[in-house]
Amino acid sequence: MYQVELSESLFPAQGNPEPAPMTVGDMLRQSAARAPNQAALKELTYEGEIGRSWTYSELLADAQRLARALTSRHEEGARIAIYANNIPEWILLEAASGLAGVILVTVNPAYQKRELKFVLEQSRAEAIYYVADFRGNPMQEIADTVCDEIPAITHRILLTDHDALYAGENSGEIRNPKPDDAVQIQYTSGTTGFPKGALLHHNGLVRNGVDAMRRGGVEQGDAFIHHMPLFHTTGCAILALGGLGTASTMLLAPMFDPAVVVKVMERERVKFVLGVPTMLVALIDEVRRSGRDVSSVKRIMSGGAMVAPQLCHDAKDIFGAPIQIVYGQTETSPVLTQAWYEDTLKDLTQTIGQPVAHTEISIRDPQSNNVLPVGKQGEICARAYSVMLGYNDNPDATAAAIDSDGWLHTGDLGRMDARGYVKITGRVKEMIIRGGENLFPAEIENAMLEHAAIDEVAVVGIPDEKWGEQVACFVRSNSDHEFNAGELKAFIRDRLSPQKTPAYWISVSEWPLTGSGKIQKFKLAEAFDAGQHAVMG
Repeated sequence: MYQVELSESLFPAQGNPEPAPMTVGDMLRQSAARAPNQAALKELTYEGEIGRSWTYSELLADAQRLARALTSRHEEGARIAIYANNIPEWILLEAASGLAGVILVTVNPAYQKRELKFVLEQSRAEAIYYVADFRGNPMQEIADTVCDEIPAITHRILLTDHDALYAGENSGEIRNPKPDDAVQIQYTSGTTGFPKGALLHHNGLVRNGVDAMRRGGVEQGDAFIHHMPLFHTTGCAILALGGLGTASTMLLAPMFDPAVVVKVMERERVKFVLGVPTMLVALIDEVRRSGRDVSSVKRIMSGGAMVAPQLCHDAKDIFGAPIQIVYGQTETSPVLTQAWYEDTLKDLTQTIGQPVAHTEISIRDPQSNNVLPVGKQGEICARAYSVMLGYNDNPDATAAAIDSDGWLHTGDLGRMDARGYVKITGRVKEMIIRGGENLFPAEIENAMLEHAAIDEVAVVGIPDEKWGEQVACFVRSNSDHEFNAGELKAFIRDRLSPQKTPAYWISVSEWPLTGSGKIQKFKLAEAFDAGQHAVMG
C-alpha cells in the first residue's frame, strides 16, 4: 500500500514518475515487441473449448489489417458503433479503431430498437458493426430496422463476414492519433435510467487498465478468463486493454457460464479472475459442486458492489486468494480506487481501497466544494489522467461533472481515513430523506452485508405520506436461510441507530441489473410501488 498520513481528505497522486502518455497503438506495439510469440488472445466456445487464437505479433498484424480497412472507409474522428457480444472481432475492432483514429461507440448487445436508436443518434455514429444475434436477441434484424431510419448510418457490417470487415485493407493506412484524442464513447450504465455518453481518450483507457491489472497481480504470460461484457469499461478497458498491456493471455468467453468458467480455470491453470459479487458466488458454488482444481487462481478482483465478509472468506477458502475490490466510473476509464492484496479483511470488505497510481482523490463538501477533514463525509472527487474528455455533445452535463479545477464529481458520498482508504457511504442523489433526516443507503447496505447469510443487499427510498420517504431493504441470501423481519431488524439495530432501520424488508432471488452488473435501484422501487414484492412479516 502507499504509506501516507493525511490530515485532510485529499490523497495526492502516487507512483511517480508518471509514465509517458500512450495510445492504443503504442501499447499494442510495445507488447508485441516484448512478447511476440506469447499467446495474446484465445477464443472460448460456449462449451469452453479453445477456438481461434492469436499471439501478440499475430494480433498486432490483424489489428493493423483491420485498421487499414477502417481508414479506407472512415475519416479520422468518425464514430462507429459496435453491437456485439464477446467475440475476438470485438477485441480486434477495439484495437483497430485506436490504430485508425476513429471513435468506437460501444453498445450493449441486449439493447432493443429504442435503446439502440438513442445511442446511434446521440453518438452521431456513421457505421454499425454487429453480430446476427446473441442469447435470442435478433441483433442484426434490430439494427437494420433502426438504421433504415437513420440516414447518417452509411455502413452496416457483420463482424463475422470477414470479406466485408477487411474490405479496403490494401488501400487504407495506419494513422497516428495522439494519446489525448478520443477513442471511445461509452454510455453510463443507466442505474438512474438516463445514460450519457462519456467521451474517453486513448491514454486514460490504456493506462488505467494496465494500472488496475498490475495492482491485481497480473504479469506477463499469466492466463485469465474474460467473461465480463466488452461494451463496458470493465470488459474493454481493465480486462481487454489492461490484459494486452501486461502481455498476459486472455481467454475470451462469449458469455458468463459458471460451469464453463470453472472448467477452463482448471484446464488452463488460470491465475486471475474478475467478476461482480454475484458471479463470484456462482463460481464458488460451482467449485464446491464439481470439485474441480482451481488452485492456480492467485488473484480475484471484484467491483460494482461491496464485498460481503462471508464472500471474502469463501473465496479465500475455495481459491486461496482474497477479493480485491475496485471502484470507479465509466467517466474515469474506469478505476479510481482499488484494494491491495495484502489488505486486512476489514479493509477488503469495508473500504474500496486506496487510489490507483497517478490519481488524486478528495472528499469535498457538496455545497462549498471545500476539501473536508479526514473522516468527514462528503462527495468523492477525482483528478487524474483517466478522467473523460466530457459527455458527448452535452456541455451542460460536462460542466456539472467536472469543475474549473479539473475535479470530476462522482456523485458518490464517502469518507477517507488518514491512510487514504476510502469508504462509500451513499449516493448524493440516492440519499433518503426520512422525516427531514438524511439517510445514506450504502451505510445501511454495508452493515447488512455483515450478516453471514446475506450475499447482496440494496436499500432504496420508498415514498411515504407521513415521513416523506421510508427505507426499504432488499436482500438476497447465499444459502437456504429463511429470513424474517424481526431477525433482520435486530441485526441492524445492533449496528446502526434506530432511525436507520428499514421499514420494509424484501427477500429477492435475483436483481434487475444493468449490462455491467449493477443493481438498478429505480426498478426495485418501481416494482415495490407496483406491488410486485412481498414484504416480510
